[in-house]
Amino acid sequence: PSADSTKFWESNRYVPLSKSERGVYLTIDSLKKIPLFRRRMNQITLLTTGFLNLGKIEIGPDESFYSYNPVEGSRFRFGGRTTPALSKKINFDIYAAYGLRDKIWKYNAGVTYSFTKRTIYQFPVELIRLSYMNDLKIPGQELQFTQGDNIFLSVKRGVNDKFFLNKTIKAEFLDEFQTHFSYLLGYSFTRQSTAGNLHFNTGDSIQLRDNIPYINISEFYLNLRYAPNEKFYQGKMYRDPFPGKYPVIQLKIAGGLKSIYNDYNDLRLQLSISRRYYLSVLGYSDVAIEAGKIFGQVSYPLLFIHNANQTYSYQTNSYNLMNFLEFVSDQYVSLNVDHCFNGFFFNKVPLLKKLKLREVVSLKVLYGGLTKNSNPDYRNNLFKFPVDANVIPLTYGLGQKPYIEASVGVSNIFKIFRVDLIKRI
Repeated sequence: PSADSTKFWESNRYVPLSKSERGVYLTIDSLKKIPLFRRRMNQITLLTTGFLNLGKIEIGPDESFYSYNPVEGSRFRFGGRTTPALSKKINFDIYAAYGLRDKIWKYNAGVTYSFTKRTIYQFPVELIRLSYMNDLKIPGQELQFTQGDNIFLSVKRGVNDKFFLNKTIKAEFLDEFQTHFSYLLGYSFTRQSTAGNLHFNTGDSIQLRDNIPYINISEFYLNLRYAPNEKFYQGKMYRDPFPGKYPVIQLKIAGGLKSIYNDYNDLRLQLSISRRYYLSVLGYSDVAIEAGKIFGQVSYPLLFIHNANQTYSYQTNSYNLMNFLEFVSDQYVSLNVDHCFNGFFFNKVPLLKKLKLREVVSLKVLYGGLTKNSNPDYRNNLFKFPVDANVIPLTYGLGQKPYIEASVGVSNIFKIFRVDLIKRI
């Protein structure tokens, strides 16, 4: 401890430290100066947080150093960011990535400025962020608490060859309040082209692929969020909220005009409400309801591309048996119920009770549609949906039937793991 902090505690501590207690402080301070101990602590920090702290900068995340996909082949990425040790007000982050198969450099650079005396990680934050990204994105994969190029997500079921190449400039202002109401106001401009087995064409012939090299997407957006009494764990990159009995309400509004460097006139609205319901001895249910609507005529890249998952890692907020870009819509409603019985059944079996396993079931329902206004079967100026080499459709508009997934599983395996058996109905 510094001299100032030592004097403070000497004058404010109700009971003075004993000789042995003072020795603990000296021992800890001595340990921190031992090179071997510091190396071990850095290694543990790298494994648990994904970042290697080097003082004023930190390198990471480590799970993104290497990944694989059929378009890029082996992908190598290296980057990092500054820490509050350099500045509490300004944070810089950057990474560069390279694929051995496509031989294209991708990169991202951003700067964030905090308007408060706190860092950009301390609630409540008030910040502005500017960034530029040139990188690949899988349409319909919105991950939570992880990166898209995570090495553990490199193995995927089915074919994973549909990518967008986005060159995006973005400016955002985020303001949070003690009441846990926040708003995010932003603008982004994206020049989007295709990679892998995606193409922009308005004709039916397979020979007309890529007759349009790119599209411009210029959007203003406003995200409103209210989560009363919310508690969360602040990680190195993401906040991990603890579900509670109070609802989390989010409203997202985004749109663009052709007069402002946008290829379409469109307005999109999305409203979601989620909360946890406690059912006494029957455990608890996490319930999320969401609805969305697009006004205007847009091609499939700007439709709602529903959140799919082709990895073998269960994702609570994704449709785990839906393929990337399999379903699109311009209006939808969804219901996601994840129920934990909290040992209601297993605790009645002596051996299973000792293992403290938990029974889980889930139900995901997605219902929506694609109006004629944004359906390429009725509009010749819109991009045709992707097809494979045999001209078999890969993308569909949601029809009269809902998409439904249900699962049963076991959680709390070794206090960490969860295993689910999922059925697409």
